[in-house]
Amino acid sequence: MSEQTENRPVNLENEAELDAFVDDHDRALVEFYTDGCTICQSMEPVLGNVARATDVPVGLVNPRDDPPLVDRFRVQSVPLLVLFEDGEPVARKAEGFVGADELEGFVEA
Repeated sequence: MSEQTENRPVNLENEAELDAFVDDHDRALVEFYTDGCTICQSMEPVLGNVARATDVPVGLVNPRDDPPLVDRFRVQSVPLLVLFEDGEPVARKAEGFVGADELEGFVEA
């Protein structure tokens, strides 16, 4: 991937793409969102800024398109942010809108 692509959120279509994305990176942040979620939409520029500031790749996935993801990651509300290390989820945030500074701290903690 080019550096420009690495520093932008990547749309992931399904569970297989999500697994490949997190397996390809030592650390990755994934936002679970749904279409029509205004908070999710407002997170997109923040996620892009965090990807550029931290060099941690960011993925976006709509679990409604792949119901097993809802169960696997216990998605009860969106946006749900999950931090992965070595392919495993290590931290999650499901508190609505998260600002860039707070999210950078979450990713780097």
